[in-house]
Amino acid sequence: MTRLLMPEMFGIIAIATTVLFVLHLLSDVGLRQNILQSPRGDDPEFLNTLWTVQIVRGFVLFALTLFLAAAAWYSQAIDFWSHNSTYASPQLPAVLAWTGLTAIIYGFQSTKVDLAVRAFQQKKVVIAEFASQVVGLLAMLVIGYFTHSIWSLVAAGLITALVSTLLGHYWFEGPSNSLRWERAALDELVVFGRWILLSSAVGVLSMQGDRIIFGGSMTVTEMGVYSIAVLILGAVQTGVLKVVGAVALPAFGEAARTNDFDRLRQLYFKFKMLVDVALLFLCGLFWVTSPLIISILYDERYHEAGKMMAILSTSFFMMRYIVANQIWIALGLTKYQAIDNIIRVVSLWVLVPLLLALGGVEYALWGVALHTLPTLILVVYVNRRVGILDIKRELIVLPMLVVGALCGELVLVAFSWLFG
Repeated sequence: MTRLLMPEMFGIIAIATTVLFVLHLLSDVGLRQNILQSPRGDDPEFLNTLWTVQIVRGFVLFALTLFLAAAAWYSQAIDFWSHNSTYASPQLPAVLAWTGLTAIIYGFQSTKVDLAVRAFQQKKVVIAEFASQVVGLLAMLVIGYFTHSIWSLVAAGLITALVSTLLGHYWFEGPSNSLRWERAALDELVVFGRWILLSSAVGVLSMQGDRIIFGGSMTVTEMGVYSIAVLILGAVQTGVLKVVGAVALPAFGEAARTNDFDRLRQLYFKFKMLVDVALLFLCGLFWVTSPLIISILYDERYHEAGKMMAILSTSFFMMRYIVANQIWIALGLTKYQAIDNIIRVVSLWVLVPLLLALGGVEYALWGVALHTLPTLILVVYVNRRVGILDIKRELIVLPMLVVGALCGELVLVAFSWLFG
């Protein structure tokens, strides 16, 4: 797609998807997490009530997206933004409006998918997600080949959402959804979801804050290059989050519901070791090989993405504590998830603008990569309180950073030897 489209198109779509993601998390009350951990998670009345809430939320998100699209158009009409800013792109308002339709489509996603995750039917869930992504990708390539326009990216997102929703209703087993509004289910959702809502609302300003900040300081082309660096690392991060969310959280939830803390602790250490080894290895590997990866996959217009990617890969060091976040949710300690995200957002929104003013984008990238470090204090405190803190286990995996970096050096040497 980078050979069919101009870099600035990826900058525009990065802002549009960021806006939708921000709105999505600002209204996240933990519907799936509630189904996974609740004793009523397989009750049709409970599921249908949550499905109804999900539909209402989808329409609200679409309305908010239209409002922001209108606000973007008006701000451009009065020359509010610098002409070099990504926010000043003439295509942005229309792209925002059409991208917002995905919120309505996903709002109708069946709770059968959540039941499959709860029942550890991960294979079926992954196949459905993979199929919808493949269909969206093929649509993107075909439309992009014939039009060379940004609308190929927008259409791909809509088609992916539609295929995913249809598969959820017609391929998965379980009771069909219908509109329902049960007070007891809503009360449980409010009690469980209030901290999830705060956590998500604050967390999105951390996860997407870099693009929000850079959207006003980067040109649309620079934003496009940055989005490529984020895209590759984001693919890896999303994969890890999917696995942890689809495997670790249901396992933790089952152990927590049976009050089997010894098993819960063993499961945590098992998942934590696997995630630590993988992410520390990848951190070292990407430190070394990021410029090479970009040079192989993309043309010279995206050369700077390699340096950006190497710096941003440092974030893998702290991402491994996502396993601790999942066990907090399983134990009902969602308030600590909210506190974790508050620390992240304060750190990001103080550190990145400060470094941007001091040294420009390159300094600010280090702020993006390292802004989660202060959350380590909270992780140590909560894990010690819960009884899952083991300093020896934390230290024994650190050499994987060096192993990853050395493997990266071997890759560089082998590539140089093979291709000169």
